[in-house]
Amino acid sequence: MAAESGRYKSSVNKNKDPSGLLISVIRTLSSSDDVQDRETEKSRLEEAFETCDRDLDKLIVQHYAELTTAIRTYQSITERITSSRNKIKQVKENLLSCKMLLHCKRDELRKLWIEGIEHKHVLQLLDEIESIKQVPQRLETYMASKHYLHATDMLVTAVESLEGPLLQVEGLGDLRLELHNKKLNMHLVLIDELHRHLYIKSTSRLGHKNKDKNAPRPPGSITKDMSPIPVLEVSSLSTPRKLLDSSQYSTPGSSSVREMQQDAKELNQADLPEVDPEENSAEFMGILIRALAKLKKLPETIKAIMERLEPELKQIVKRSTTQIADHAYQRGRTSPKSQPRLLLDLLELLFEKFKAVAQAHSVVLSHMQPIAAQSQGRTQEDEIKLYEQADVSAKIQAVLQGRISAMSEINFLLLPQ
Repeated sequence: MAAESGRYKSSVNKNKDPSGLLISVIRTLSSSDDVQDRETEKSRLEEAFETCDRDLDKLIVQHYAELTTAIRTYQSITERITSSRNKIKQVKENLLSCKMLLHCKRDELRKLWIEGIEHKHVLQLLDEIESIKQVPQRLETYMASKHYLHATDMLVTAVESLEGPLLQVEGLGDLRLELHNKKLNMHLVLIDELHRHLYIKSTSRLGHKNKDKNAPRPPGSITKDMSPIPVLEVSSLSTPRKLLDSSQYSTPGSSSVREMQQDAKELNQADLPEVDPEENSAEFMGILIRALAKLKKLPETIKAIMERLEPELKQIVKRSTTQIADHAYQRGRTSPKSQPRLLLDLLELLFEKFKAVAQAHSVVLSHMQPIAAQSQGRTQEDEIKLYEQADVSAKIQAVLQGRISAMSEINFLLLPQ
């Protein structure tokens, strides 16, 4: 009996498949006709069951904590899955309900959506209006500090807004007219500033040392002979138009440019760079050209340059003549013998200044050429026709020839004796 039970256990251990064990039991019961054999097989099964039950109890006792944790975890997972299924079911029901409600109120929702877009657009317009109201004061600040490109960009953008999206706003009529007038006149200020750098700023630092050391001089004038010709002060010269007209680029309440600059430091200190924009004359002229291009006034600028070229050159001749004459009078060189030397000094000074003017025009043309290249292919009205460096050289040569001819006919530098 014990041997048969052992064989049964071994067959159970070898055959891990429950279906195989069940088939083995059924085969044994089917092949046996004796009741005794069946009872024996039954006792084997009961003994094996008791053995498995005892082994299971031992394993439960040994792993009670892990088994308890696993059961609790399984129970928690089952509860969560059940809860999630219920929530998903509820969400589906809510979505179906919302879909039905939205379908029923589609027109109302569309109306609310359109109203939301309109309110958002109104808020944007209000913000833009508040920003445009500050344009005159900020424009005043930029013009006072000579940040012309900032001023031009802001002015052009403001005018485009006032003549575009804000055209129907009746309360901005006065501001629209004011900024439009400033835009129409701003290029005149920029052209004057450009001419100041072309003919005054470029020649203001040019001096000429006297090389005639053997010329007769009165006693006590030795030190004066070795001094250079005084440098012409730019601040004492003015262009045909005042650069900052207070009636044009100022708002009521500002009494002076100094107060305006003080307000600029307080209001827009972060917007304006601390570097003087006129420190580099070549870059400053490039800024003026870009600002004029932004205003679409380059054709008018080129026309003004060609019209004012000869008068400006004659003004340089006049200032240089006065400069040489004053210097000669201070040094006591008033005798007729010194006049040829003074003529030579004048010509050398004019050559230096005209060379500086030609270089300044070359800088201006270098800034204009890319802009003119972009205008090619457009309409004939928008196409920009530049002047040439040869035009400047020819005009300089004509002015020099005229001056030399005039000096050959009259006495040069009629100084008091």
